[in-house]
Amino acid sequence: MFMEERQQQILAALQQNGKITVSEIAETYGISTESARRDLGILERQGLCKRTHGGAILPQQVSVRPPLDRDFATMPIYDNYREIARAAAALIHKNDCVYLTGGSFGHIMTMFLPTDFPYTVVINSVDIGKTLRSFSNIDVYLAGGKMRQSGSLVDSLATEFVSRMHFDLAFITGGGLTADFGLSNGTDETAAFQRAVIRNSRRNHLLLPGSKIGVDSFIKVCDAEVFDSVITDWDCTDDQVAALQDKGVDVTIVEVPHDP
Repeated sequence: MFMEERQQQILAALQQNGKITVSEIAETYGISTESARRDLGILERQGLCKRTHGGAILPQQVSVRPPLDRDFATMPIYDNYREIARAAAALIHKNDCVYLTGGSFGHIMTMFLPTDFPYTVVINSVDIGKTLRSFSNIDVYLAGGKMRQSGSLVDSLATEFVSRMHFDLAFITGGGLTADFGLSNGTDETAAFQRAVIRNSRRNHLLLPGSKIGVDSFIKVCDAEVFDSVITDWDCTDDQVAALQDKGVDVTIVEVPHDP
């Protein structure tokens, strides 16, 4: 098979699955991992993919609209989200006051939250609040305001609520992150709410899957260097990780789990 034909087949697999790994390419075509990386490098220079630590993903469009609904009860939990959430929960210590994102990561983190010492959690999701009712060691504060269909609260009332608080650490997520544009999200309401949390937190940790690093969403929240750390996965793009590190941001890449 000619190299150009192989690259077209790799691109077709990318377009079908959204991502591909170096090991998959090497095994499928009987080539070395160096040749597989070289193929992906050529496709990236053509603007057809974004290279990651373990392979490549498709370029993404600017995200504007947030999800209207988020059913945590039936939401699939992918390995990368689980490992990012696990790493984030391990950062919580006794008597901390924590802001916990109302997004998917906040829900997954409830699986790993410490249960053997007291601390305080502030949330802006009624669904996560319901889950936290079973934690006897956690004092829970729920931001008030107009509830979205997704169950989150990010309007001006919720923003005023968190503006009156101080956090030891905050776990933030978003629509995208680049070293140049920073963290971005789909709506101005969400961005304003997150800015209020970030301003009032001693340590800010950004939780993002690798597919969202190198992507700009609609509204800028803050510069990348505002975050003490970015916790991401093995699908993060090499160039953006290097650019973030050049700005002094600590980037933690969780490992692929050996067991489910």
